[in-house]
Amino acid sequence: MKIAQIAPLWEKVPPTTYGGTELVVSRLTDELVRRGHDVTLFASGDSQTLARLEAGSPCALRLDTSIKEPAMYELLHVSKVYQHAAEFDIIHSHVGVWSLALASLVSTPTVHTLHGIFTRDNSKVYRQHHTQPYVSISDAQRLLNINYVATVYNGIAVENFPFFEQPQEPPYLAFLGRFSPEKGPQHAIAIAKQAGWRLKMAGKIDVVDKKFFEQEIAPLIDGKQIEFLGEVNHAQKAELLGNAAITLFPITWCEPFGLVMAESMATGTPVIAMNMGSVSEVIANGQTGYVCQSYEEMAAMIPQALELNRHKCREHVEKRFSVTQMVDGYEAVYEKLVGERNFSNWFNSALRNSLESIASLTR
Repeated sequence: MKIAQIAPLWEKVPPTTYGGTELVVSRLTDELVRRGHDVTLFASGDSQTLARLEAGSPCALRLDTSIKEPAMYELLHVSKVYQHAAEFDIIHSHVGVWSLALASLVSTPTVHTLHGIFTRDNSKVYRQHHTQPYVSISDAQRLLNINYVATVYNGIAVENFPFFEQPQEPPYLAFLGRFSPEKGPQHAIAIAKQAGWRLKMAGKIDVVDKKFFEQEIAPLIDGKQIEFLGEVNHAQKAELLGNAAITLFPITWCEPFGLVMAESMATGTPVIAMNMGSVSEVIANGQTGYVCQSYEEMAAMIPQALELNRHKCREHVEKRFSVTQMVDGYEAVYEKLVGERNFSNWFNSALRNSLESIASLTR
């Protein structure tokens, strides 16, 4: 198939440090190429891919301080894709609402993967375009009445995460994610303090979260019990998670998937998380971690989590959240939508020919 993948421009593909959506797009795109598909990736110009790259900006928008209206670049980016829609069998959008209006104007089908959450405002856009085909990345994400054609879990390249037989001594807890209120770094610190554990934290601080970090997180970082590592690359991330005794996932929002959980379990480290969003779908409760109803319970479950089998954590990811399984899921969606379009084209053509034949007989 000839496939167009539309990635966000905010981060490059794959991201150097933080960027869950872009990482998923990278794994998906490269595996599709390996399977023989003709793939074009529409992404930032500093992206690296096995596919044909069409740049929507010279570099990731997050890195270009000269850009004052990034939304304008996103609009140009998506417009470019749909100007070439006829060249593809299917378009796969990872950019949310940006592609919805244009997708309805072309005959090439678009499948939209929902990487974010529904808000009061964006829900109005999705409802207006409710008949378009959507892929949810967890069943928990399906909070709006729109046309879901499949749930395809995000996949990680498990082979790129070394397995850690034992946690590092002295032991510590790990937190990895954006330093924003919804990711719960403030709760991770409270849990570590309640349980008397060391905590190593890593992740990026977006401009919108700088005040939150400076006021609520920074004063609690002492470099001893609470350690801040900043943004980390893949190798550093794997080491942080793999050497940890437990990874904390103390979210305060309905996380659609949560790659950190899968990445941690791939290294062998169990996860203790708040029961919100997709958490109960990603963690095998009591086997690869614990799904908790409160932050106090998260702290209380640390002793039990230490007894979990680290091999089972990795096996769980290999069976459910590999790149292979993710791409299998998306290929099935592509084939379904392309098949439906081909049938529709055939039916319309046959109907038109029949009507023309009838008209010629009545002349």
